Amino acid sequence: MSALSLSDTLHRLMHCYTYLLREGVRRQGIALSITQIRTLKSIRSLPSSTTQIIADHLKRDKAQITRALNALLNEKLIDKTINPQDQRSALLTLTEAGQQMISQLETAEAWAADMLTQDLDDEQLALFLDISKQMLIPIR
Repeated sequence: MSALSLSDTLHRLMHCYTYLLREGVRRQGIALSITQIRTLKSIRSLPSSTTQIIADHLKRDKAQITRALNALLNEKLIDKTINPQDQRSALLTLTEAGQQMISQLETAEAWAADMLTQDLDDEQLALFLDISKQMLIPIR
Protein backbone atom coordinates (compact mmCIF):
# COMPACT_ATOMS: atom_id res chain seq x y z
CA MET A 1 0.00 0.00 0.00
CA SER A 2 1.40 3.37 -0.92
CA ALA A 3 1.74 6.18 1.60
CA LEU A 4 -0.82 8.16 -0.41
CA SER A 5 -3.49 5.46 -0.15
CA LEU A 6 -2.71 5.04 3.57
CA SER A 7 -3.09 8.78 4.04
CA ASP A 8 -6.35 8.82 2.09
CA THR A 9 -7.75 5.84 4.01
CA LEU A 10 -6.84 7.31 7.40
CA HIS A 11 -8.29 10.68 6.40
CA ARG A 12 -11.54 9.08 5.24
CA LEU A 13 -11.72 6.93 8.40
CA MET A 14 -11.27 10.00 10.59
CA HIS A 15 -14.03 11.86 8.76
CA CYS A 16 -16.33 8.84 8.86
CA TYR A 17 -15.86 8.52 12.63
CA THR A 18 -16.40 12.26 13.11
CA TYR A 19 -19.60 12.11 11.06
CA LEU A 20 -20.89 9.10 13.00
CA LEU A 21 -19.98 10.66 16.33
CA ARG A 22 -21.84 13.86 15.45
CA GLU A 23 -24.81 11.78 14.33
CA GLY A 24 -24.71 9.85 17.62
CA VAL A 25 -24.60 13.13 19.55
CA ARG A 26 -27.56 14.43 17.51
CA ARG A 27 -29.52 11.21 18.16
CA GLN A 28 -28.94 11.67 21.90
CA GLY A 29 -30.37 15.19 21.67
CA ILE A 30 -27.12 16.77 22.86
CA ALA A 31 -26.87 20.44 21.89
CA LEU A 32 -23.26 21.04 22.92
CA SER A 33 -20.41 22.14 20.66
CA ILE A 34 -17.39 19.90 20.17
CA THR A 35 -15.31 22.23 22.38
CA GLN A 36 -17.96 22.06 25.12
CA ILE A 37 -18.04 18.26 24.86
CA ARG A 38 -14.25 17.98 25.03
CA THR A 39 -14.19 20.41 27.96
CA LEU A 40 -16.85 18.45 29.83
CA LYS A 41 -14.97 15.19 29.27
CA SER A 42 -11.73 16.83 30.44
CA ILE A 43 -13.35 17.89 33.71
CA ARG A 44 -14.37 14.28 34.27
CA SER A 45 -10.93 12.84 33.55
CA LEU A 46 -8.54 15.46 34.97
CA PRO A 47 -8.25 15.67 38.76
CA SER A 48 -8.43 19.19 40.19
CA SER A 49 -9.50 20.70 36.87
CA THR A 50 -9.02 24.42 36.38
CA THR A 51 -9.48 26.52 33.27
CA GLN A 52 -5.73 26.57 32.65
CA ILE A 53 -5.31 22.82 33.13
CA ILE A 54 -8.10 22.14 30.64
CA ALA A 55 -6.73 24.69 28.14
CA ASP A 56 -3.29 23.05 28.36
CA HIS A 57 -4.76 19.55 28.06
CA LEU A 58 -6.88 20.42 25.02
CA LYS A 59 -4.18 22.66 23.54
CA ARG A 60 -6.68 25.49 23.21
CA ASP A 61 -6.66 29.17 24.05
CA LYS A 62 -7.74 29.89 27.65
CA ALA A 63 -10.38 32.36 26.39
CA GLN A 64 -11.95 29.66 24.19
CA ILE A 65 -12.11 27.27 27.16
CA THR A 66 -13.56 30.04 29.35
CA ARG A 67 -16.39 30.52 26.84
CA ALA A 68 -17.06 26.77 26.82
CA LEU A 69 -17.02 26.67 30.63
CA ASN A 70 -19.46 29.58 30.85
CA ALA A 71 -21.87 27.72 28.55
CA LEU A 72 -21.51 24.54 30.66
CA LEU A 73 -22.10 26.58 33.84
CA ASN A 74 -25.23 28.14 32.30
CA GLU A 75 -26.51 24.66 31.45
CA LYS A 76 -25.74 23.58 35.04
CA LEU A 77 -23.51 20.76 33.81
CA ILE A 78 -20.56 21.84 35.95
CA ASP A 79 -19.87 23.55 39.27
CA LYS A 80 -17.08 25.98 40.07
CA THR A 81 -15.53 26.36 43.54
CA ILE A 82 -12.57 28.36 44.82
CA ASN A 83 -9.29 26.48 44.46
CA PRO A 84 -7.83 26.17 47.99
CA GLN A 85 -4.32 25.83 46.47
CA ASP A 86 -4.64 29.04 44.42
CA GLN A 87 -7.58 31.29 45.23
CA ARG A 88 -7.18 33.11 41.90
CA SER A 89 -8.49 30.02 40.12
CA ALA A 90 -11.52 27.78 40.45
CA LEU A 91 -11.86 24.01 40.64
CA LEU A 92 -14.34 22.55 38.17
CA THR A 93 -16.51 19.49 38.82
CA LEU A 94 -19.40 17.79 37.09
CA THR A 95 -22.90 18.21 38.46
CA GLU A 96 -25.33 15.31 38.42
CA ALA A 97 -26.68 16.71 35.14
CA GLY A 98 -23.10 16.81 33.83
CA GLN A 99 -22.57 13.18 34.77
CA GLN A 100 -25.80 12.27 32.97
CA MET A 101 -24.56 14.18 29.93
CA ILE A 102 -21.33 12.17 30.02
CA SER A 103 -23.45 8.98 29.99
CA GLN A 104 -25.29 10.25 26.92
CA LEU A 105 -21.97 11.07 25.25
CA GLU A 106 -20.67 7.57 26.01
CA THR A 107 -23.82 6.14 24.41
CA ALA A 108 -23.20 8.27 21.30
CA GLU A 109 -19.56 7.14 21.17
CA ALA A 110 -20.53 3.48 21.56
CA TRP A 111 -23.09 3.80 18.75
CA ALA A 112 -20.48 5.37 16.44
CA ALA A 113 -17.96 2.64 17.24
CA ASP A 114 -20.59 -0.06 16.68
CA MET A 115 -21.46 1.44 13.30
CA LEU A 116 -17.80 1.47 12.25
CA THR A 117 -17.03 -2.04 13.44
CA GLN A 118 -20.28 -3.85 12.66
CA ASP A 119 -18.70 -5.87 9.84
CA LEU A 120 -15.56 -6.81 11.79
CA ASP A 121 -15.22 -9.97 13.83
CA ASP A 122 -13.47 -9.95 17.22
CA GLU A 123 -10.12 -11.00 15.73
CA GLN A 124 -10.20 -8.25 13.08
CA LEU A 125 -11.14 -5.64 15.65
CA ALA A 126 -8.35 -6.73 18.01
CA LEU A 127 -5.84 -6.59 15.13
CA PHE A 128 -7.06 -3.12 14.10
CA LEU A 129 -6.72 -1.85 17.67
CA ASP A 130 -3.22 -3.31 18.05
CA ILE A 131 -2.00 -1.80 14.78
CA SER A 132 -3.64 1.56 15.50
CA LYS A 133 -1.96 1.74 18.91
CA GLN A 134 1.42 1.02 17.30
CA MET A 135 0.86 3.88 14.84
CA LEU A 136 0.10 6.47 17.54
CA ILE A 137 2.84 8.91 18.43
CA PRO A 138 2.82 11.39 21.31
CA ILE A 139 1.54 14.80 20.27
CA ARG A 140 2.89 17.83 22.07
